[in-house]
Amino acid sequence: MTTASAEAGTRASGPKRNKLDYVWPVVGLVAVGVSFWLLYKELHGSSVRDLWGTLVTIPAHRYVLAGLATLAAYWALAWYDRIALQHLGHKLGWGFISLVSFTTYALSHNIGASVFSGAMVRYRAYSTKGLTAPEIAVLVAFCSLTFVFGMLATGGVVFTFEPELISHLLRLPVWMARAIGIACLTLVSAYMLGSARHSKPLVVRSFKLEYPKLRIAARQLVAGPLEIMGAAAIIYAALPEKGNPGYFVVLGIFVATFSAALISQAPGGLGVIEVLFVAALPDIPKLEVLAAVIVFRLFYLILPLALSIPVILLFERARLAKVLGAGPGDAS
Repeated sequence: MTTASAEAGTRASGPKRNKLDYVWPVVGLVAVGVSFWLLYKELHGSSVRDLWGTLVTIPAHRYVLAGLATLAAYWALAWYDRIALQHLGHKLGWGFISLVSFTTYALSHNIGASVFSGAMVRYRAYSTKGLTAPEIAVLVAFCSLTFVFGMLATGGVVFTFEPELISHLLRLPVWMARAIGIACLTLVSAYMLGSARHSKPLVVRSFKLEYPKLRIAARQLVAGPLEIMGAAAIIYAALPEKGNPGYFVVLGIFVATFSAALISQAPGGLGVIEVLFVAALPDIPKLEVLAAVIVFRLFYLILPLALSIPVILLFERARLAKVLGAGPGDAS
């Protein structure tokens, strides 16, 4: 159940827009608006100065831990690309892959529409290494699936073994939370079994879904959860020790809130993550929870975006110089 076929990749360079392309941005804006309204109600009476005061009281070693967690998360994201390239039979250097992946996710995490924006960035970069548009479409789909795989595996463990936590957060019966977790782990197991048995591909409309080799699927099983665990660790590191429920609980909250943020289509889960984390951690002062989420946004979203922009500009400048320097017969 993995990658889109090469047939689907022919549309990557010029995707047709449909009504959903206009609906989802509106849904995202509404989600942001509602979330900020709820957040305003939660934090009414607090000031920016209070929030800044909370941020500066976070110990320096906690910021260091948040930085290390960020590096782990982005290293895992680069591994997404490397695994996809191995699935396609391409060997590229870790340095190039890491740079492309970092730039891709720095943009898509902030802009939203990660499949579309990720496809554009990866196409510009990987096409210089000989990958075709269909192959890049497969790579994008494969990386997206690795993330979904990671969410299912991580969420499955949390929902199954901490159903009380999820029940409280999502207002679900405990048995239903555990049933969701077991269903997630069943899907992961079915995926691994299909890879082990080399099952026949499934065809869904114009997409052909093929199982990867078992060793590739096993790497997905590690890379996907590792990225999610790293991202959750940023927030955990920034939370105060007093009232801190522990990493596993924070991980469960992160999986649930990040899933809600993805469904909301809000860029970067803006407002959605804040509201849900504040609601999920009632034993910690609201400003301290909000400060931890701000640290997450700074390390996981804002700083990577700021670092990626010069990389993109330098890359495009080099591409332009190459085109201008080519002779009339050499230009493509």
